[in-house]
Amino acid sequence: MNGIAPFDRHFWSSTADLTVIGTGRLGGKARGLAFMQEILASSSRDTSDVSISIPRMTVITTEYFDEFMTQNRLYDVAYADDVPDSVLAHKFQRADLPVMILGDLRSLIEDVHTPLAVRSSSLLEDAMYEPFAGIYATKMIPNNQPSADARFAKLAEAMKFVYASTFFQEAKAYLKATSHAIEEEKMAVIIQEVVGARRGDLYYPNISGVARSYNFYPTGRAAPEDGVASLALGLGKTIVDGGVCWSYSPAYPKVPPPYGSVRDVLTQTQLHFWAVNMGKPPEYDPSAETEYLQHAHIVDAERDGTLEWIASTYDAASDRIEIGTFRRGPRILTFAPILELNRVPLNRSIRSLLTTCKAAFNAEVEIEFALTFEPGQPEPPRFGFLQVRPMVVSNAEVQISDAEFTDANVVLASENVLGNGCVNDLVDVVYVNPDTFDSKDTRQIADEIGEFNETLTGQGRKYVLIGFGRWGSSDSWLGIPVNWSRIHGAKVIVEATLPQMNPDLSQGSHFFHNMTSFHVFYLSVKHSGRYAIDWEWLHAQPAAAATERVRHIRLSSPLRIKLDGRHGRGVIRR
Repeated sequence: MNGIAPFDRHFWSSTADLTVIGTGRLGGKARGLAFMQEILASSSRDTSDVSISIPRMTVITTEYFDEFMTQNRLYDVAYADDVPDSVLAHKFQRADLPVMILGDLRSLIEDVHTPLAVRSSSLLEDAMYEPFAGIYATKMIPNNQPSADARFAKLAEAMKFVYASTFFQEAKAYLKATSHAIEEEKMAVIIQEVVGARRGDLYYPNISGVARSYNFYPTGRAAPEDGVASLALGLGKTIVDGGVCWSYSPAYPKVPPPYGSVRDVLTQTQLHFWAVNMGKPPEYDPSAETEYLQHAHIVDAERDGTLEWIASTYDAASDRIEIGTFRRGPRILTFAPILELNRVPLNRSIRSLLTTCKAAFNAEVEIEFALTFEPGQPEPPRFGFLQVRPMVVSNAEVQISDAEFTDANVVLASENVLGNGCVNDLVDVVYVNPDTFDSKDTRQIADEIGEFNETLTGQGRKYVLIGFGRWGSSDSWLGIPVNWSRIHGAKVIVEATLPQMNPDLSQGSHFFHNMTSFHVFYLSVKHSGRYAIDWEWLHAQPAAAATERVRHIRLSSPLRIKLDGRHGRGVIRR
């Protein structure tokens, strides 16, 4: 099927890295990986010092999803709009997997004793304009129980959780923003080895990353076409959930992000990382995506020896950052030993793969990967290619004059925007009140914004959304942790900063990718930048509805919104 060998009841000893169980469809994610396996096999690249491959995987096709849903009579509860995710997940856990698949799954799990990622691969996933990035679940299991029966039970639970995520509230809200009905969606499942190594009770890669061939927010000498890469210690969940990571242009790997001072680097470095928990079993919760994950501290990574080639050290005496960990002091994850000293040719691999993928898809692309290695050992680092999806980049020409940035009617302007075009029909604005904003309240703010979104979308009204920090971040101290279902009615989203909420721009997350695909306009406004938001004018407008933290205003005439994506400029005028 599509060049993928049928599963032969062996995982590690099979001659094929990609195998398939069933005769149904593969889903978008698996189809993309199968396509890239062919491309990687046929492309000529010097990989002698880095081993690049797609981690070994088996795909459970959609025919078993159909059988699972039908035999357990789950469609009625799955299609209902008012069933909480937790209730739905537990109903799926009580259901039985199809009998015809149990033998293959049992054979697979008897052959494997290392962590597995059970990943979604829906029919609609990773399409050009509706990629569903991060909408469905991935569940990682340690798979280290001595008993094959126990390992099999955990694999079955993970599969059922991925099936259930097809119908979670965020997925349903996302579908409403597309031209598709929920009845069209079907789920294939990928069972894949986790790239990494066991270190004590943790299992994780040295580096995870997301790279894009096109950079919406270039800085310094970098051009949009030079792309952007984001790196993090541990599993890639840190990046795709909008957490703290290190971003740079692959064209200029030695140039750090545009921090204002050494203190900014110290306060904004990654301090925690995600790993698979290989130690004491956690509290039983098969309906939690992070059931077997641990949010560890970089102190644990230093103890494991994994900081040696990825960290730098702050020297207080000189107020400088020194590459490496040979001296005492606070560790900063700059990845300088690799990016500047080239101890591992990671950046060369990223650039090569972006070029290869861009040519294969005939479009700008985003890739996800994981790298694992042992510093100083002769074995080449392993580069696990985890995902590729096309990006949407508009080339339409929009002209914005300098005068439009400075006239009296400007509500806000930005020199860091995503999107391209004009919107002239929005009269609704939902914004977080800067006078009452407190970082500790971001989760409550997310709930309140979700209620405004539900009201406005129920009326068929699109709106402008303005808030602080990174939208969609899973870290509530970096921004407002909304998911797509809570803001899917926003046509224009503004990411502003305050002195007490001043993270780097969003770029590497699934949330960000979905906005580009839906043509949502996105503007970033730094509190210390050239252009300020006209809060006085916003406050002066009568509120259609308001809470202590969030206001909704409805204007008497539409805003005039223009974004020039080619030059990264945008303006909203009244």
